[in-house]
Amino acid sequence: MAGAARAERSLAASRTTRILLLGGSGQVGSALLSRLAEWGEVTAPRRSQLDLGSAPALREAVRALQPAIVVNAAAYTAVDRAEAEPEFALRVNADAPAILAEEARRCGAILLHYSTDYVFDGAKTTPYGEEDATGPLNVYGRSKLLGEERVAAASGAWFIVRTGWVYAARGRNFLLTLLRRGGEQETLKVVADQVGTPTPAAAVAEATLDILRACRGPGAYERAQSLAGIYHAGCAGQASWFQFARAIFSEAGSAGLGATLKVAQVLPITSAEYAAAASRPRYSVLSKEKIARTFGFQPPRWEDGLAEVMRQVAGRAPAQEAAR
Repeated sequence: MAGAARAERSLAASRTTRILLLGGSGQVGSALLSRLAEWGEVTAPRRSQLDLGSAPALREAVRALQPAIVVNAAAYTAVDRAEAEPEFALRVNADAPAILAEEARRCGAILLHYSTDYVFDGAKTTPYGEEDATGPLNVYGRSKLLGEERVAAASGAWFIVRTGWVYAARGRNFLLTLLRRGGEQETLKVVADQVGTPTPAAAVAEATLDILRACRGPGAYERAQSLAGIYHAGCAGQASWFQFARAIFSEAGSAGLGATLKVAQVLPITSAEYAAAASRPRYSVLSKEKIARTFGFQPPRWEDGLAEVMRQVAGRAPAQEAAR
């Protein structure tokens, strides 16, 4: 077995770098796609081309490509809907990563998989480290935690990157939803008793690249094995959803989007008043000390990340194009 594993790793090191990216049309996947293309040959099947709920399809995708790197940016992320669809959430968030981890180890590929701050219960008041006890409060968090455990159990060369409150200038996220609602309503109510770190997808992508850079070249697989583990990534600082919302509208004005908004006030409410189907942790800020120490990742301030994303949003807005 050891000889076969060495042969597989030798093959992985010698072949043209093939990268399998799952979730390439999502927020983090989109941020990664063009960057990873500089590293080698990227295959990024769409959801219609690869069913994440099909074990045979996942196994065949990895075995056919024989990649050197597998990046799993695909996930079931509908936190509230997961309460009514626990089996589907588990298939995508736990079963699929387990299969990818097994197949990556089999072909000598490095696996990078994403998880969430929602694996924690929110009882702390200081940033969570990678070794802190988990305790998810909802189906989504439990499915992601089980995915982490199954990836780790498969051994091999794996990295789990936990992050949270991810958004971008595209896709479905809090920022774009808030801007849409702010263009329709004068008063918005936003939860003020949940605290985390707003994080642009680009910051997660940069952390990913810092990890993978440390595993390039001869001996990449062995180096990845020595560094394997869970890492927290994202921006620095913290905010409540309410504080994030107010910052979004402030930045929207600075970016020239004020004329597209009707909102006049943003009011704080409690989680109980919001009455979501799934419970959320009250505090889910993640410490980035380990990834900074190990890979040199420097987390940007969340306020700076927001300003950059808002500039991107403004650049795509039809009203802005017309004004120019």
